Amino acid sequence: QVRLVESGGGLAQAGGSLRLSCAASGSIFSINAMGWYRQAPGKQRELVATITSGGITNYADSVKGRFTISRDGAKNTVYLQMNNMRPEDTAVYYCKAASLRLVYWGQGTQVTVSA
Repeated sequence: QVRLVESGGGLAQAGGSLRLSCAASGSIFSINAMGWYRQAPGKQRELVATITSGGITNYADSVKGRFTISRDGAKNTVYLQMNNMRPEDTAVYYCKAASLRLVYWGQGTQVTVSA
């Protein structure tokens, strides 16, 4: 079992920045990728960014050049640095961890960007 705890959400102005953190605990040896997803009201959950255990990253086109995903292996934590934020980035952001057979989700953290 893997437990994910997100933090760092809140309110930002357009053009501003926030950093999200996702701390993993439990059977973390089984994790081969982690990522951030988001869900805006009335919309489906969508991928924001992922990072593999080997450090390979992938981003949604809408956040490329503005968001950066990174990880600290010693702290078992994944970060999402969000810069030049836009009102359309407003959503609940979820951390996801995946092993070969299982997927784990955090509880989500609200991010609101005002115009």
